[in-house]
Amino acid sequence: MMKSTLLGVVVALAPFAASAQVTLTAETTAPGSTPHYIDTTLAAVLDSAGVAAMQITEGATLTNSVQAVAEGRLDMAPAPLILPFLLSRGIGPYSGVDPEDGAAIAANLRVLFWNSGSAQIFGYYNNNPVEDIRNLAGKRIWNGPPRGAALTSGRAMIQLLSGGKEGEDYEGIQNDWPDTVSSITGGGADAWTIPEGLPSGRQIAIAAAGGTTIHDVPSDLLASELGQQIMAAPGHAPYSVPVEDFRAAYAGNDITIVTDDDTFDSFATAFGQIVNVSMDDELAYQITKAYLEGQKRFLEGSPRGPFLMLSFGDVDGTSQGACGAVQIKMHEGAIRAFEEAGHSVADCLRP
Repeated sequence: MMKSTLLGVVVALAPFAASAQVTLTAETTAPGSTPHYIDTTLAAVLDSAGVAAMQITEGATLTNSVQAVAEGRLDMAPAPLILPFLLSRGIGPYSGVDPEDGAAIAANLRVLFWNSGSAQIFGYYNNNPVEDIRNLAGKRIWNGPPRGAALTSGRAMIQLLSGGKEGEDYEGIQNDWPDTVSSITGGGADAWTIPEGLPSGRQIAIAAAGGTTIHDVPSDLLASELGQQIMAAPGHAPYSVPVEDFRAAYAGNDITIVTDDDTFDSFATAFGQIVNVSMDDELAYQITKAYLEGQKRFLEGSPRGPFLMLSFGDVDGTSQGACGAVQIKMHEGAIRAFEEAGHSVADCLRP
């Protein structure tokens, strides 16, 4: 069940008249996830800076959140970038939306800042090991929630590793996010593939029930034509972390990390912190300015902070998973904040 929590207090928006106050409505994922950490940290940063209060609904389905922001029913949400892409075409989880309407709605979305903090991993229990991750025929694999960006990425991961397709070569297991751990620990799957931040509380909880092994994408597969297509697919971005840093993040837990070189390589789920184009320029500027000034808090407030791939410098678009198939733009107020802080913003991200 989703729960709503008011973070911070309503405070005066400094650049506006003294009587002006703002509360931002936002939705995010379940506690323990990367988007949840970013959103709750942002709420604290905005409160401390006297910019705004954020009223956050947790455990939301981001497919719905993205559409709500695009339609102006919600102020802010973290968006896996594949979702604006799918909405703009009326396909996938938005197949009920007319393509022309989807394109018009998606055009209302703007990004304040970016992150790629969740990398696709493949795991299994050591007492029921997968002997060859390139042969997953007949396996029951948890590959995402019932719909949305994570499921698309999960299916792509299994296709890349083994060439398998759900329903033909393996059985796909899906649950809503809050039920993920219990489904896996209860024996509902032989293996799992999930976009995870580092370290992942979910992976630690899964390993508490028995030792696990986590794989990255083998180098030859990542460099293959399919691997490069998946890496450049809408909603994805490159991800590479020194394997010793990856192992250190899980130190003290019964989790074995397997790579074929000295880095943990995969494709990341690219995110943008989205608002509606109608958000006041000054408000978007003040939010983004406070975000940039809160860099230390984001990076040091959690063990996963250094691995969030948050945008605190130049924004080239490609590294953020945009300026390709995904053509989403930044808010003009956000661009002003980045440029005033001395950072460049790619032309392809300008409205």
